[in-house]
Amino acid sequence: MADLQRVMQRLRDPVTGCPWDKAQDFKSVISSTLEECYELAQSIEDEDYPHVAEELGDVLFQVMFYSQMGDERNLFHFEDVVDTLVAKLLRRHPHVFLNNEIEGVVDQSVSVEEVNDRWEAIKQDERKARAESEILADVPLALPALSRAQKLQKRATGVGFDWAEPGAVLDKLREEIEELEQAMAAREQAAIEDEMGDVLFTCVNMARQLGLDAESSLRRATRKFEKRFVQMEILAEANGESVDGMSGEELEALWKKAKSCLKLGT
Repeated sequence: MADLQRVMQRLRDPVTGCPWDKAQDFKSVISSTLEECYELAQSIEDEDYPHVAEELGDVLFQVMFYSQMGDERNLFHFEDVVDTLVAKLLRRHPHVFLNNEIEGVVDQSVSVEEVNDRWEAIKQDERKARAESEILADVPLALPALSRAQKLQKRATGVGFDWAEPGAVLDKLREEIEELEQAMAAREQAAIEDEMGDVLFTCVNMARQLGLDAESSLRRATRKFEKRFVQMEILAEANGESVDGMSGEELEALWKKAKSCLKLGT
């Protein structure tokens, strides 16, 4: 860590540092941070663990980058980042750390459900301490839409605002699809967008009820579609053809063949 911290200091050195690194500020680095996090997620989903280690390093570098810029302006230091994190972890895990001490051991087991309940209660206390009394306060607007929807829904469940079981959400999804169809029939663009949003929001609720992460589920479906489409292109090329210009019927037949090939591993 000391070496990494020193590397970051050298990169930001006003005289001998890297021109690109010296030119950055807090806001300009945000896009790089998001990109590194998504690359990490991709490596984990691919189970490409050598790259997971590499991508974790890239994410850690982002933390060090912000810390160095904070240090330069005397806003905060890397030690503050670590101290704040440790204190938060101790505070949010009273079922592990007795008296908020790292080596304090709690001689009592708790269930995952109890941990989740306590976690939300502790976070609510923290929001109140920051004068954020609203249940849905501090859910970042910058989160991907599916992730933010799921997080908001999870917060609402803390006060009992939730569906009783997945079947009820499925009924609601059918209702929302029917309302979307009505808006489409009326050709009301604003209503169509509203109803489409309601369908997506309800799908997120369905994923949450099933214990799934909506963002991960959609990424998985997207990658599955991508693989199948690429296979379509491969099959078409093998026949001296191109998917571009094929009829709808031809594309559908090729899609089914691609699915079959991938399923059989051929």
